[in-house]
Amino acid sequence: MARAVGVRRRPEPAGPDPGARERILTAAGELFAEHGFDATPTSRIAERAEVPKGLIHYYFRRKQDLLAALVERLPEEPVESERVVVRGDVAASLRLLVRELDTRTEASPLLSRVLWREADTHVAVRQALQRRFRVIVEQIRAVIEAALPPDPPGRDVDTAALLLARVVNHRHSVARHGEHDELDREIAFIARALQP
Repeated sequence: MARAVGVRRRPEPAGPDPGARERILTAAGELFAEHGFDATPTSRIAERAEVPKGLIHYYFRRKQDLLAALVERLPEEPVESERVVVRGDVAASLRLLVRELDTRTEASPLLSRVLWREADTHVAVRQALQRRFRVIVEQIRAVIEAALPPDPPGRDVDTAALLLARVVNHRHSVARHGEHDELDREIAFIARALQP
């Protein structure tokens, strides 16, 4: 088919900016942490990310999808027990584990603040935090079991792991307020309770 003389073809639109999605997520995380999810319009996210507002909806159909994408950034890879276990010393092992968990939380303070802030109102965030809690319980259990000699009857490792995970979880939830107490007393108590 011949093209009409003098008729120009429209240039194809350029593809989306490859860094735009990342800038959008970064801007959303910052603004959600500063103002909360509900108080942050997508127009403000677009402005901070320096993208057209329509591009936000290109990557994320709904504003909740932005929050879900931020939740997926929550580090969930477990701490390797071998790195923190001190054989025969439950307290030292748990201190090393808690230090590693704290380091991971402190590596993304903005994301942590967003997640804890929005957990009450968004199911996806609450589910992510519940998954994270279960991972922490399992990590604590594995460290305790590796640090102790084989399990004699009456030792309740499951309860010890659950208790310490709750303390760690609480501490991480209030860390955004600058509260950061040491867990030495709690760890020492748990270690004494587990001694034969």
